[in-house]
Amino acid sequence: MNFLAHIYLSGESDELKIGNFIGDFVKASDMEKYNKDINQGIRMHWAIDEFTDHHPVVQESKERLRPKYGHYAGVIVDIYYDHFLARNWKDYHHKELRQYVDQQYKMLENHLSILPKKVVHMLPFMIKHDWLFNYQYFEGIERVMQGMASRSSFNSKMEESVVELKKYHKEFEEEFRNFFPELKAFCEAFLKKD
Repeated sequence: MNFLAHIYLSGESDELKIGNFIGDFVKASDMEKYNKDINQGIRMHWAIDEFTDHHPVVQESKERLRPKYGHYAGVIVDIYYDHFLARNWKDYHHKELRQYVDQQYKMLENHLSILPKKVVHMLPFMIKHDWLFNYQYFEGIERVMQGMASRSSFNSKMEESVVELKKYHKEFEEEFRNFFPELKAFCEAFLKKD
């Protein structure tokens, strides 16, 4: 799952959202910098990634991409799944996506002082190009993939992956819809026990 899903799955707590949002940018040794709720969000991010990476439905999605994209298949599927979350947002949240996304951008900007440097650098680009909202469009996915490909030190071909998203849209969406309720249940259980 990518940024939109990590924020969404955190519920209503801003600190959980922040932790879940920055999880890819934090090492275990950095966690003492953050309070208990942000730490819980970071751990939640890692748990979501672990659950997602090993889920059989997600494996099906990745296998469709693996011949061309190799180990980047997982990264691509994470972004595809945010595409389906954004496209079907009304099925998952009572607020309009536009309103929800704008609130999250503002919340993140209000906490710049505690965000990791890489996130502080990335956030203006995310907001300017409206990543969270534009995930719902093929053009938005293509822009995100182009950006990721340009930052990759290898020839990932990620910039071409919107082709497979269009070609297998129905299959990927069905896999997302099968997987996402299980991920939501996993996250609800994680928050209860932690």
